[in-house]
Amino acid sequence: MFHPRRTLRALLLPLAAGLALTALPTQTAAAASTLTNGGFESDGTGTATPAGWSTYSAAGQSAASFTEAGGHAGSYRLTHWASSAYKVETYQYLSGLTNGSYRLTAWVRSGGGQNSAYIALKNCGGAEQRTDLPVSASGWIRIVVPVTVTTNQCTISINSDANAGNWINVDDLTFASGTGGTSIHGADISSLAKSEAKGGVYRTGSGTTGDALTILKNAGMNYARLKVWVDPADGYNNKTRVLAMAKRVKAAGMKLLVDFHYSDTWADPGAQSKPAAWAGHSYSQLKTDVYNHTYDVLNALKAQGTTADMVQVGNEINGGMLWSEGSTDHWSQLAGLLNSGYDAVKAVNSATTVALHLAKGGDLSGTRWWFDSAVANGVKFDAIGLSYYGYWHGSLYDFQTTLDDAAARYGKPVFVAETAYPFRLDSEDSHEEIINTTGELLSGYPANTAGQRRWMNDVTSIVEAVPNGRGLGVFYWEATWTAVTGNGWDPTDASSGNGWENQALFGYDDTALSSMAWFSHR
Repeated sequence: MFHPRRTLRALLLPLAAGLALTALPTQTAAAASTLTNGGFESDGTGTATPAGWSTYSAAGQSAASFTEAGGHAGSYRLTHWASSAYKVETYQYLSGLTNGSYRLTAWVRSGGGQNSAYIALKNCGGAEQRTDLPVSASGWIRIVVPVTVTTNQCTISINSDANAGNWINVDDLTFASGTGGTSIHGADISSLAKSEAKGGVYRTGSGTTGDALTILKNAGMNYARLKVWVDPADGYNNKTRVLAMAKRVKAAGMKLLVDFHYSDTWADPGAQSKPAAWAGHSYSQLKTDVYNHTYDVLNALKAQGTTADMVQVGNEINGGMLWSEGSTDHWSQLAGLLNSGYDAVKAVNSATTVALHLAKGGDLSGTRWWFDSAVANGVKFDAIGLSYYGYWHGSLYDFQTTLDDAAARYGKPVFVAETAYPFRLDSEDSHEEIINTTGELLSGYPANTAGQRRWMNDVTSIVEAVPNGRGLGVFYWEATWTAVTGNGWDPTDASSGNGWENQALFGYDDTALSSMAWFSHR
């Protein structure tokens, strides 16, 4: 675990700094139209107020902000740390700006635990824009903060409201023309129809019974993901059910992602079973099966006025699909199956985005190997979707590295097809939760609604920071899968439990959780 060097505090001048900085410094003195000393290289070690920057804090706490060795690109960085609780702001006022869209980029680390730790752009003419610092104790993470300047000025503000021993590092800030934000704030709600049929109830945060889709829409959700199974034992997540739910999705003003599993049950890295109706089919027949099934579902959606906006050809196909013919042991055959799906999507609607989906959110080498192989075999695709569950798929640093590389290496937009986080660890039904111990949690992200919301905001911030605007957004996995008798994980067993209700976005009292606010992320 990384910790800043405590010894450097001896180099600071807390008394002098405290006397000088208990009041806001005169802003005009340091005003400039370009960011000064964004890399904190001008002053070296132990400077409480780096060149170009100002510090504001409660009396006697200004020494919690200081420069020290160990930069991201250069030799030095800005650190916030103190041995007792502190609130401190390191800021820089810019004036004489040309009005327009700007974006601040910063490299950050944080040990977590603060009440808040964020970078803001404020006094720029509109609403203050903030990005929280993701918890990353070792690897540097790039975050962005976009803003529209309308008053020819803007203040860059680095803030900590921290407990004793909490720390952040910030370095290599740039402020330049640009925009930000993500277009997809989505959720997989494949379990919803069966939940409702089995008596599932959904309530607003104030406890009023309502339609789950409406509640999610009002929180900011704008995209729904629905899986398709060919002939599932329980009759859910098939063509008929997807058509019905698609009408509700589109009526709510949301976009639609259709996730083809090409199976009668769950398809994931550990299982890619052929549908019973396709068992024994040759590879050539399977290519036709994929085309016909894909075309049939999507054309029916189009015919009822609910054309799919995005389609996944396969679900978490790390090892391929339709085993064994379509496994990654037979790349040329897998490519043929994937292209059959792609062609069917485009035959229905050429504007529908075709995504390929791996469960390798933090696996740089694995993701490269897979997509390098796909490209070498002529696979056609428009976007890359990655599952990224932090308790399985590596650190946030690993996630950013993988996501950025995929976007740049293949020149395609990227998105998180699945992620989630628990808001508690106990189970509401008799089935043990998939994530149910503190040892499975991520440092800085407790199993409560605040931790769940922070996780989602931080993952979305990393997607937002993908260079060249290639970060599309995030889908929360199974936001509505609450514990409802009969709506368990196994479509062949009505008595099976859930295992996921502690990661839904509705609580055990069926009310919308405050963590749902992540849908309103920029």
